[in-house]
Amino acid sequence: MSRNIATSRAHPNIAFIKYWGNQDDALRIPVNDSLSMNLDDLFTQTTVEWRTDLKQHTLLLNGEEQIGQPLERVSRHLTMLQKHLDLNIYAYVESANNFPMGAGIASSASSFAALTLAAVRAATAMLSERELTVLARLGSGSASRSIPEGFVEWYAGGSHETSYAESFAPASHWDIVDIIAVVSSSHKAVGSTEGHRSALTSVLQSSRVADAASRVAICKNAVLERDFTSFAEIVERDSNLMHAIMMTSNPPLFYWLPASVAVMEAVRTARQEGLSVCYTMDAGPNVHCICLRHDKDNVQSLLRSVSGITDIRVAGVGGGAKIVKSGE
Repeated sequence: MSRNIATSRAHPNIAFIKYWGNQDDALRIPVNDSLSMNLDDLFTQTTVEWRTDLKQHTLLLNGEEQIGQPLERVSRHLTMLQKHLDLNIYAYVESANNFPMGAGIASSASSFAALTLAAVRAATAMLSERELTVLARLGSGSASRSIPEGFVEWYAGGSHETSYAESFAPASHWDIVDIIAVVSSSHKAVGSTEGHRSALTSVLQSSRVADAASRVAICKNAVLERDFTSFAEIVERDSNLMHAIMMTSNPPLFYWLPASVAVMEAVRTARQEGLSVCYTMDAGPNVHCICLRHDKDNVQSLLRSVSGITDIRVAGVGGGAKIVKSGE
């Protein structure tokens, strides 16, 4: 029986307290800790087979063989894993997402979390969850947060070994829902990797980073206490701060579209009127509207009234990356 193949599944995550900017770009060590939750109904499924008949890594993404930048980025990560796992053969990778890629729904997080786990298991290696988060981070910083389950904290640390992620509450801890207002499914022109590199060109970045530990503490306590009022205020503030850095970087990044702004304004008004909902945005135009489950239908109705929304995705709190098939 061949044991050099494995299939894994990982969820994207939505950050409550954001990761934006690195201490070390090569190792993707962030300038501040971050908090997130995994999204249960969205996922990347990836199969990795280490094969002796290949001369280079091969990638099929959503059914299409890749060349250029997508293959290069995956190949870099696989080459790193080859060295870590002491392998001298190449990988054949098939990966697919059930949600838009490159549009601010953390496709790189779930993709590199799934790729890392499948590649390690296909090599029959057994690594701890912490070790997996460290390796996944090298492919995409936020991929470290898609390895553990539920509500996750990623520690910035100061070295490769100390920058890792772990769960601080299980998926069952708080029944909140992320309702994603999709205003664009197009792949963003400037990716997160480039954005992280330009973060330090903003005069606001040092202030954002200096206050990050306080925001993490407030948000983490709000999650643990299930205090939605405090949670909503700090999550929106942190999202606005990150986008302020983007807008004041050189060159500036403008991810907001008119529909993005309309959703944020509608959400803030609805909360003032008693609806338990808040917004946050990653590096893209789509707006994550987080609410208590009992307000889910009302939030969806609210979003359907906003012009410019092309789709609505709903996800609760998800589990960690997992193997769905190993060996053939």
